[in-house]
Amino acid sequence: MSTTDRAIVVRGLTKRYGKQLAVDHLSFEVEHGEIFGLIGPDGAGKTTLFHMLTTLTTPDEGTASILGKDILKDIRAIRSSVGYMPGRFSLYQDLSARENLQFFAALFRTTVEENYDLVAPIYSQIEKFQDRKAGHLSGGMKQKLALSCALIHRPSMLFLDEPTTGVDAVSRGEFWEMLQRLKEQGITILVSTPYMDEASLCDRIALYNKGRILGIDTPEGFRRGYDAPLYAVSAERMYELLNVTRGMPGVRECYTAGSVHHLVGTADFRPEEYSEALAARGFSDLVIRPIEADVEDVFIKLMHNDPLQ
Repeated sequence: MSTTDRAIVVRGLTKRYGKQLAVDHLSFEVEHGEIFGLIGPDGAGKTTLFHMLTTLTTPDEGTASILGKDILKDIRAIRSSVGYMPGRFSLYQDLSARENLQFFAALFRTTVEENYDLVAPIYSQIEKFQDRKAGHLSGGMKQKLALSCALIHRPSMLFLDEPTTGVDAVSRGEFWEMLQRLKEQGITILVSTPYMDEASLCDRIALYNKGRILGIDTPEGFRRGYDAPLYAVSAERMYELLNVTRGMPGVRECYTAGSVHHLVGTADFRPEEYSEALAARGFSDLVIRPIEADVEDVFIKLMHNDPLQ
């Protein structure tokens, strides 16, 4: 299959920093027009991968193509056809919002006016603050300005490195609504995030840790494939409950998930026997109920099952 049949094709991509293997022989593909999420914790190697795919650094091994262009041979062509929004706010703090947008348009030899229709739904939300210095904008407004600057040259693909980190929940929701609208316009989006709840907003996701992909599927596909008994458990003495549960027969693992603990059982786990055993230890207020797995449960299961993790 030709590399032009996929928006991104990665084969054996590897990057080392001294003895540290930041990206470990990575291979995956991204379809044209999809939102592909790279889901993993801080320090997993997501930013290093983004730097290689956007031609900001070179791999030690492997190959990759972006829109049919080789990341080593076609640097100029790739940079003109993609937009990149780094995780750390990297616009010019002493320039106003409008000046930043004009600067990035000029950098790609275009104008704000020529491509304003693409960024208007986003930039219009901060337009009344466009004369304010970028460094004085709120987190949500900085986010919208950075996305506008990444789009102003009308790229075919967006690379967004943890774009919602450090912003409030409302701004996060608004940002993902903007991404869905951009997808409807045919823009391919590769987005990384440490937030497991954002995984469900992607078409497909790669669960990523320590420079390696643990699995690739749709969010629903991952949830359907979870094959272990899973329960939510809670009681007044939550910390003690966690420690006691981890040592009980029939319990594969137990971990905190919000206001409850998630208990992963073995095939012979019996919730009635578990409840009786906990009651005998003084947990008369124990609540246990079966639940469906979410992406975080899948990630933890895959990470624990991976011999290299």
